[in-house]
Amino acid sequence: MDIFAIFKLCGGLAFFLYGMMVMSAGLEKIAGGNMEKMLEKMTSSPWKGLILGAGITMAVQSSSAVTVMLVGFVNSGIMKLSQAIGVIMGSNIGTTITSWILSLSGISSENFFIQLLKPESFTPILALAGVIMIMTSPNSMSRRKNFGTFFVGFAVLMFGMGLMSAAMSPLAQDPRFASVLTAFKNPLFGLFVGVIVTAVIQSSAASVGMLQALSLTGSVSYAMAVPIIIGQNIGTCVTAVLSSIGVNTNAKRVAVVHVVFNILGAAIFLPLYELGHLFINYPFNETINPFGIAIVHSIFNVVTTLILFPFAKLLEKLAYTFVKEEKDEKVVVLDERLLLTPSIAIAQCYKVTATMAKITRETLVMSVRMLKQYNPKVAEVINKNENLIDKYQDILESFLQKLSGKELSDEDSNKISQLILSISDFEKIADHAIHILNLATKIQRKEWTLSPDTIAELKHVVNAVKEVFDITVNSFVDHNLGLAYHIEPLEQVVDDIAYIAKKNHIKRVKKDRSHIRRGFVYAEILNDLERISDHCSNIAANIIQANNSSIPRHILKNKLKEATVGDFALEVEEFKEKYAVEPVNFSR
Repeated sequence: MDIFAIFKLCGGLAFFLYGMMVMSAGLEKIAGGNMEKMLEKMTSSPWKGLILGAGITMAVQSSSAVTVMLVGFVNSGIMKLSQAIGVIMGSNIGTTITSWILSLSGISSENFFIQLLKPESFTPILALAGVIMIMTSPNSMSRRKNFGTFFVGFAVLMFGMGLMSAAMSPLAQDPRFASVLTAFKNPLFGLFVGVIVTAVIQSSAASVGMLQALSLTGSVSYAMAVPIIIGQNIGTCVTAVLSSIGVNTNAKRVAVVHVVFNILGAAIFLPLYELGHLFINYPFNETINPFGIAIVHSIFNVVTTLILFPFAKLLEKLAYTFVKEEKDEKVVVLDERLLLTPSIAIAQCYKVTATMAKITRETLVMSVRMLKQYNPKVAEVINKNENLIDKYQDILESFLQKLSGKELSDEDSNKISQLILSISDFEKIADHAIHILNLATKIQRKEWTLSPDTIAELKHVVNAVKEVFDITVNSFVDHNLGLAYHIEPLEQVVDDIAYIAKKNHIKRVKKDRSHIRRGFVYAEILNDLERISDHCSNIAANIIQANNSSIPRHILKNKLKEATVGDFALEVEEFKEKYAVEPVNFSR
């Protein structure tokens, strides 16, 4: 094997890894929109988590990538450690699909239809079809382009596999290579090689592919291959360990579970295999081919998973033993590992924004109560909430800016845009709540009192705004599109009653000019309440446009204003009657 063969081997490995990356990116985008729903539905039991782990790993073609995702999920609080364990075990089963795909390279037959199964026969056509699909896709992130990306990635992967096989084929006649292989008869050495190679390239699928390419030389036996395969499963843990640096304790425990699971699997399977050939006549010293490697890889992962699956709780306890709880641990709102899965990252951003919205609602309710009964301790809580809301805004907007730099579907890009607008609206509502608090503080300090009629009108406007904001928050938190359509017409009612309250206020000031200064405060409160309802209207439009971006915003606003027809008209009329403010008429 000369230097040029080594160059070819490195090039083949590069094509293999790049093809796997492109292929998994295409598959992830095809399945990405459903990942978040799958996570919620399928982690309720260990068995469901096992199936989910296998399914997602088949999609992204990397158990290491899935484990890194799990570290991010647990670090952000999306999943619990107990839920992640089942997914980790399932990912070990899911990764075996790659070895079966790669084993197709070992097919040899004169039959035309069987020859069609060989990658070198169909991948050129697949690559051409993929390129055509990419070039003819209507937009940059269409489903057709995602499938085309997957086909091209698969073709590049198999081309890399072919290059590696071609680079290694001269080794079959090389006596120096034969002497090196004798070292692999020591199972511990084979295990060590599998660990090191996989740890260096950080992909068990790629290291299995290299072993399958090497097996085509006809120089590798089952006795040599099995320890290497087992070592590859341990080596893939390096990625998870590196990913766990700088995360919270629960996320570190995910990496611990992954490492312990694979080490225990190796400790159980390798001795059983080495001792088993003494009692069972299996092909211990026979030459192994790519199909044999795929079979061994699958048996090892399935058997070890079935053996250790009943002890999932014990693995969780071991993780808690190895990684102790840290004091004053920093809470992670959004882990940047979520950027690897944009659809799940967006779903988590919605959840964090929903938390921000609930805090904003609590802040508004406390602020308007201060107009009636001032409490300095409550004022401190309101100010702390406002600082927390500002922090949420900074974290979310920074994360969403990074997320928008990823390759996204048009749907996800639109959701990010509308989410950023909604975050800004919630923060501005909090600002208005703080302004109301400042006005309440001023009233308290000046020892001003408002007239009973003014208080009664203000109560109507406040309650109307609170109800509109409650509907807005519920619509956002529950992703309730129907509620979002109700907000704009109700906001119009708030504008009407606030306008009447302002007109009544002006009449009272004209009648009794001694109350003019406190009257300015009252007008500012009404302006704040009206602006809060306006922001509710904006959030409603954001919710609707996140689901239907084809409607221009100005047209959508007009349609929403006209939504007071049909069955909803009755609800609007009831809202008007419930919070009606009657115009006053002072006689001269």
